[in-house]
Formats: sequence, C-alpha cells, structure tokens
Amino acid sequence: MGLSRAAWYTPPLDWTVRDAELIAALVGRVEEHPSRGFWKYCDQLRKARPDWNPKRIYRVYKAMKLNLRRAAKRRLPKRERVPLYVPRLPDSVWSVDFMSDALACGRRFRTFNVVDDFNREVLHIEIDTSINSDRLVRVFEQLKRDHGLPQVVRTDNGPEFLGEAFTAWTKGCGVAIQYIQPGKPNQNAYIERFNRTFREEVLDRHLFARLDDVREAAQWWMIDYNEERPHDSLGGLTPAEHRIRHAESSTFEMPA
Repeated sequence: MGLSRAAWYTPPLDWTVRDAELIAALVGRVEEHPSRGFWKYCDQLRKARPDWNPKRIYRVYKAMKLNLRRAAKRRLPKRERVPLYVPRLPDSVWSVDFMSDALACGRRFRTFNVVDDFNREVLHIEIDTSINSDRLVRVFEQLKRDHGLPQVVRTDNGPEFLGEAFTAWTKGCGVAIQYIQPGKPNQNAYIERFNRTFREEVLDRHLFARLDDVREAAQWWMIDYNEERPHDSLGGLTPAEHRIRHAESSTFEMPA
C-alpha cells in the first residue's frame, strides 16, 4: 500500500496538541469579544497568520464548541422597502441615534452615537444622563473642530433633533437633516446595526458603576471597532483601512 511501518504504528497526535497555538489565539479573541461570530474571528486571525486555513480554523472552532446559537427568524409584517442610499464619499451622510441603559445602581443614562455611512466608522459616542438639543450642538461643534461636518445628517423624529437649537445650528452650518418616516427604523439601518453591536459588546457585557466607566469602555471599544474589527460590508476591511484605501485611490486617479 506504500504506507511505512512507522506511520502505521505511530499514534495520531491529539488535535489539542497539534492546534495548541490556534486554540490559544481563539481563546484570546473569544475572551476579548465573546459576542462575535466565527467569520469575525477568522478574518482577524488570518490577518496575523495567513497560513491558517479557514477550514482549519472552523474545525477547531467547532471542536471547542464556540459556535453561537442562531436566533430563529421571526415572522414580521410586510413593510415597504425603501432602498438605502450608500454614500460614495466620506462625510457625505452621517447617521445619528440615541440609546438607553442603566448603571448598577439603577440610574438611567443615554448614549448619542454618530456613524459615517460611507465606511461605518463611529465618529463619536456621547454619554450622559440627559442629552438635549443644546448638548447636540456642542457635540457637533467638537466634531466640526476635530473632523469636519457632513453634507447630510440622517436621524429619526426625536424631540432633540426637532429642537430649535439643533435645527437652527445645522441650517447655519449648511448641514441638511434627513428625517426618516415615523415607525420605519429600517430607513436608518446603518446606525441601527451599529447600535446592536454596541449593545452586545459593551452595554450588555458589563455592569457599570459610574458614567466615567461607561465613557472609558466606550472609548476603548470605539478604537477597536474602527481600527481592528473587520466589516463584511467593507470586504473584510476595518473602517480606518477603508478610508485610507479610498484616499489612496482618489489620489491615484487625480489628473496630473
């Protein structure tokens, strides 16, 4: 049969020994981000070790019983499908929204999230017990100094976004407000998808005692989200990599 006697009698190496390095890498990823699925771990691991085949990673992933339970699909009423505009340039459309949670003592707080629809980059997360229209103006003034302003802000019909202070400020800065239809959060899908990830990986994962703890955790997570976490919609790139690649391609295409 062409099989050597040594190969026949040599006991097979246990997979936990053969894949010890891969197991350690997976354990580290899962401990750091337990709510992420297989493909997020696979993309990050293969960036560090391209020689690790996805099939091998998946075999070890399944053997370690790390696969997440997939929620059953719920039957939803039919909705009018409206195509979501996909910006072709950065800072064209920013999506904004509020979230709510509570500290360990039961005190409620809110987060105000700002995402660039072009590359899914989270630009700011404001956290406090109360955030009104005047506070939104201060947030956008800070973004204006540090990053610049978009052409359009997509938002729901919350009272903070309808307040005179915010609407007057956006009009004076030349920023258009695009309000979605009431009861149709799918028209603001980019920020809704971001909110789910932020809740799963930060708000639901930790029990915070102080607002400063929430702000610190959100700041570190925001850096990881923008610079380390790959996005399927961006072809496996991070938001920072996608912005850099777009800037390089734009420079290359400019006429001499």
